[in-house]
Amino acid sequence: MGNYPKALSSHEKALEIRKQSLPPNHPDLAMSYNNIGNVHYKMGNCPKALSYYEKTLEIQQQSLPSNHPDLAKSYSNIGNVHKNMGNYPKALSSHEKALEIQQQSLPPNHPDWASSYNNIGNMHHNMGNYPKALSSHEKALKIRQQSLPSNHPDLAMSFGHMGNVYNKMGQHSKALSFCQRAVDIARQSLPSNHLHLQWYRNNLEDVKKKL
Repeated sequence: MGNYPKALSSHEKALEIRKQSLPPNHPDLAMSYNNIGNVHYKMGNCPKALSYYEKTLEIQQQSLPSNHPDLAKSYSNIGNVHKNMGNYPKALSSHEKALEIQQQSLPPNHPDWASSYNNIGNMHHNMGNYPKALSSHEKALKIRQQSLPSNHPDLAMSFGHMGNVYNKMGQHSKALSFCQRAVDIARQSLPSNHLHLQWYRNNLEDVKKKL
């Protein structure tokens, strides 16, 4: 675990120095707000993280082109905080905005597209919209298969999420296939005690009980 209070103090000092020497909409100020938001997020201080991420976005909207990838990252960060706070509709909206910007500024098989589709799929899943969740995870998987090595952990993540959705939809044979793929890839790419690998194994065992 990182020394978050120390990191927070350093970033806050950097912000104060930048505030004194830079105009209020300077991109470096946005970077400082983002750094502070990241530390609060890692510490579990979601309301504070949200406040700093929103301040980051506000400055970026004044200082960067509307389709700049940094704006997409801010929307993604805001979406992740809303997710952790249980605000799934707001999280979904933020991740959709992130994807919209990425589609304007990044090539179609860029891993960031896949991350946004993954996040959108998770929000639909959490809201019980399983067909929409499946569609988003399929898009994430397709991009990852084109852009990543075949044993990359993100591929395991996509297979795992799709297996989970198929399980919720009662399609247990398909769920079994996808959950098994997730476990197989994760075994190659993650430590044996990794939380994700344990999650894939638990999902696989859950599906097997239903067959």
